[in-house]
Amino acid sequence: MNAFLLWVVGGLGPVLLAEALLARYEVLAYGAGWRTPTTELPAGVPYARGAAPDGPPAAYLVYLDGIGKRRVRDSRDGGELVKALLAKAPELRVLGQVQPYSPLADPLADRPVWAWLRRRAGLLLFLHNVMQIFVAADHRYRPLYNRAVGSQIATQLRLAGYRPDSGVPVVLLSYSGGAQVATGAVGELHARLRSPLLLITLGGFHNGANDLARAEHLHRLTSASDRIERVGAWIFPQRWRLFRGSGWNRALRAGKITVHRLDPATHVGPLSYISPKARLPDGRSHLDRTADTVIALVRARRGASAAADDRSS
Repeated sequence: MNAFLLWVVGGLGPVLLAEALLARYEVLAYGAGWRTPTTELPAGVPYARGAAPDGPPAAYLVYLDGIGKRRVRDSRDGGELVKALLAKAPELRVLGQVQPYSPLADPLADRPVWAWLRRRAGLLLFLHNVMQIFVAADHRYRPLYNRAVGSQIATQLRLAGYRPDSGVPVVLLSYSGGAQVATGAVGELHARLRSPLLLITLGGFHNGANDLARAEHLHRLTSASDRIERVGAWIFPQRWRLFRGSGWNRALRAGKITVHRLDPATHVGPLSYISPKARLPDGRSHLDRTADTVIALVRARRGASAAADDRSS
């Protein structure tokens, strides 16, 4: 057993060190201006799907996936959550191409070296994105990472037809580690688009340090069976109530965070939030319930805004 542990540590140690250095390189390359973030999408991939931009749409929804995100087209569930949102809420304009784990908006699986590694050591792709989450959470790199990905999201929204100062809400729907990126993008998005921002985290894994003052509200979709989200709330001190000055705790005191239980869903696996097979007592799948919950929150925000406009007129 000792020999096995030494083999694991000896094998993973250099890999983790290399991943940590590569993850920092990308955000530093962005900050130094050595490389320009990618804005074009592959042929045949639209900047958004759903409602046409000339409506205007009820909202623009940007989906920030978990650590499985490696290219423009893929997602943890094969795009089933986005498909469900589009089918159930045709009034939304949905973007799913943002690369939350690349400050340069460069899809990981499309890089020649990573394409070679993916065929031989697919685990490294996940380690890379895990390391990017911790870089995004590191106080030394966080401001630059937030600016890079916030700028990427703003650019993709503009290309999808979003007009700054239009008043059309932007919804950041994030899964797992995507919550670190979503909470970090708030300031840059507000500065560039001046849009109403609604955040919805699904099993959100984030450090709680980012300032949420410019967000209208954050809806936390969680489950008692989600161990990974609980780990995030435990390992990051800014999520502890003791650290009253953190962005998360300031938002809590301001009443900006609402918790919604999706028990008994798990973070991943056959009982996950986005499982199309796991069934609830009412007959819906976990995927359907998650999509229904997201849509209800977006529509409730729209209804509250319309009511406020009526009262002021």
